[in-house]
Amino acid sequence: MKKFFFLFALFVFCLPTLAQNYTIQQYLNIRSASSPALSPDGKRLAYLTNVTGTSQIWVIDLPGSAPKQMTNYDDNVSFVRWSPDGKGLVFGKARGGDENAQFFWIAANNLQTKELTNNPKVRHNFGDFSDDGAKIYYASNKRDRNFFDVYSMDVASGKEELLYQQDGNNDFAAASKDGSRIVISRSGTELGLDNNLYLIDTKTKQATLLTPHEGAAQFEDVHFISNDEIVFGTNDKREFITPCQMDLRTKKVSICGNENWDLDAIEISKSGDTNAWTINKEGFSELYIKKMPFTKDRRSGELPAPSQVKLPAQGVVGGLNFSQDGSKLAFTFNSAKYNSDIWIYDLNSKSLTQATKSDRAGIPQESFVAPQLIKYKTFDGREIPAWFYRPNASISFNSGQAKGKFPQTKNLPVIISVHGGPEGQERPGFNPLYQYYLSRGYAILATNVRGSTGYGKTFTHLDDVRKREDSVKDLAYAVEWLKTQGGADAKRIAVMGGSYGGYMTLAAITLYPDLFAAAVNTVGITNWETFLKNTSGYRRRQREVEYGMLDKDLDFLRSISPLAKVDLIKTPLFVIHGKNDPRVPYTEAEQIVESLRKRGGKVEYKLFDDEGHGVSKLKNRLVLYPLVADFLGKYLK
Repeated sequence: MKKFFFLFALFVFCLPTLAQNYTIQQYLNIRSASSPALSPDGKRLAYLTNVTGTSQIWVIDLPGSAPKQMTNYDDNVSFVRWSPDGKGLVFGKARGGDENAQFFWIAANNLQTKELTNNPKVRHNFGDFSDDGAKIYYASNKRDRNFFDVYSMDVASGKEELLYQQDGNNDFAAASKDGSRIVISRSGTELGLDNNLYLIDTKTKQATLLTPHEGAAQFEDVHFISNDEIVFGTNDKREFITPCQMDLRTKKVSICGNENWDLDAIEISKSGDTNAWTINKEGFSELYIKKMPFTKDRRSGELPAPSQVKLPAQGVVGGLNFSQDGSKLAFTFNSAKYNSDIWIYDLNSKSLTQATKSDRAGIPQESFVAPQLIKYKTFDGREIPAWFYRPNASISFNSGQAKGKFPQTKNLPVIISVHGGPEGQERPGFNPLYQYYLSRGYAILATNVRGSTGYGKTFTHLDDVRKREDSVKDLAYAVEWLKTQGGADAKRIAVMGGSYGGYMTLAAITLYPDLFAAAVNTVGITNWETFLKNTSGYRRRQREVEYGMLDKDLDFLRSISPLAKVDLIKTPLFVIHGKNDPRVPYTEAEQIVESLRKRGGKVEYKLFDDEGHGVSKLKNRLVLYPLVADFLGKYLK
C-alpha cells in the first residue's frame, strides 16, 4: 500500500512535465490586442484584435463588458482613433498589404461607415484629430508618389486643405489647440535616422525651421503644451533620445531629462496637466506618470519626480492613450510570457486593470519561455546584446519520432533570429513562433547586431554604407558564442530574418557558407541595385542614405549583394514573400530563387498574392509556418 501511495504521489507530482503536444496551429491562433483608443469620457475602449484572422476594431464598455466587433474586413485595419467629441472613430485600411492606407469614419452609435479617402494608389499617413474633433491631420503622396505633403480634412464634409507642400518626406507631428499652428517632421536626405521639425502657420502656410543641427539627429513624438511651447524627444548632441521642451518664440531648447536609455514615447492628456512616458531600458519598458506639465519647475529648475507604474512583468509597453480628463491611461503590454493585451491604469486609485484577455489557444502561460539577456564580444571587441531563449528542460516532448526531455545545456539545435530595420531592435516581447520552436526543443538567439537602435546613436550608425558587412560579422561571432557558451550543436544552427533581417540571413550564408545548417529569408533584399531602383519612390532616397547611393556607390552595392555571391551558398534556404510588397518588391525573392534553382541549390519558395511586407493574415500563416517548421526539422533534425 505504501509503495502504491508513493508511486501515485510521484505520478501526480510529475504531471506538469508530461508531454503536451501543442500544435503549430495552436501557437498561430494565440490572439493579441493592440492600439487602444479610450472614448473621451473614459467609459468605452476601442482597440484592434486579430480574433477573426485579421486585425479588426472591437469595442468594450468599461470596466468589463463583452466586446463587440465593429469592422469585418479581409484586410487588416492599421489604426483606430476616437474623435474628441465621442461621436465616432477614424480608422485606416490598405488592400492586400500594399500599405496605401485609406481613411474611414465609423459612427459610434450605429456603426455606419463612410469613406473619407478613396484612392488605392495613394498612401495616407494618419496624424491626429484637431482639438475639437472637426478635422483630421495627415500626410499623403497624392500630388506626387515620391513625396509627402501635409493636409487637413473636415470630417463631416470631406473637404481637404493642403497645409504644407514640399518635395520631401514630410509627416504631421502635432497641432496647437486652436489649430493655428502645426509642427511637421521632414526626413533628412543626407544621413540615416535624421530629421527636422518645422513650424507651419496654417493660415499663411509659412514654414519656420525649428531644429537646425549638425550630423544625424532625431526629433520625434512632438506635443504642444501651450500655443508657444512644445515637448519632444531628441538625441541631438547626445547618445540617447531624451525628452526636451522648446519655447517656439525663441526656439530655446531645455533638456527635461538625462536618461542613459532612449525615450520610447510621450503622451500628454488633453488638459495638459497629466503626462506619461516610457523608457526603453535594455529592451524592457519602464512606464512613468506625472500629474503636472512635462517641464522643469520654473522656480527650482528641477524636474519633478514621476511615479513609476508597476507592470505585470518585465516586458514592452506601447500605444499610450489618455482619457480626455486624464484620469485613465490605456496601453498595450506584452512580454515573452504575456501575449499582447490592453491594460488600463487608473490615476485616482493608482490601480492597474487588464482590459482585454486575448485567448492563448489552450496553451498554458507557464509553458512559455522567457529569454536571458546576454552580451557577446565580436571581432572589434564590442559587446553585442542578444536575447537567448533556452528550451524548458522540465517539459517532456513527444514528436512522434522520439520521446524524452530537452537537453538543457549542450547539443542544442539553435535558430539565430535577426530583426529588420536595420533601424530596429529585438525586444523581449511575445512571439508565438519563438514559443513553438522552443516547445520543439530549439534554442533561439535573437540578436541586436550593430546598427540596431536602443543602444545609443554611435552603435546605430556602426553599419552605415561601407560598414554594412560588419554587422554580418557580428552574426558569425554569435555562432562562436553559441558553440562555446550557449551549448549549441555546431552542425545544427539556422539563421532567419525578415526585411533587412532577410538580407542579413542571405549575407550570412554567402559570407559564412559553412556555419549554418538552414536559413529562412522573409521579404529580404537580395540585390541592392534592383531593390533601390524598384522600391517605392518615396522610400528610395530614405533608404539610400542608409545603404548607399546608386549614383555614387553602385559598384560597392553590387559587391555586397547576396545575388552576386550566390555560387557560395551551400545552406538549404526557404524564401518567403508577398506580391504586394511596396518596400522590398517580390522580384527580390524571384531573383535569388531562380538563380539557386539554376545551380541545383536547395531552395523552397512561398509567394502570397494577397500579402505585402510580411505575412500577416492568419489563413496564410497557417499555410506557411507548418512548411517552415518541416523545413527546419528536415535540416536541423
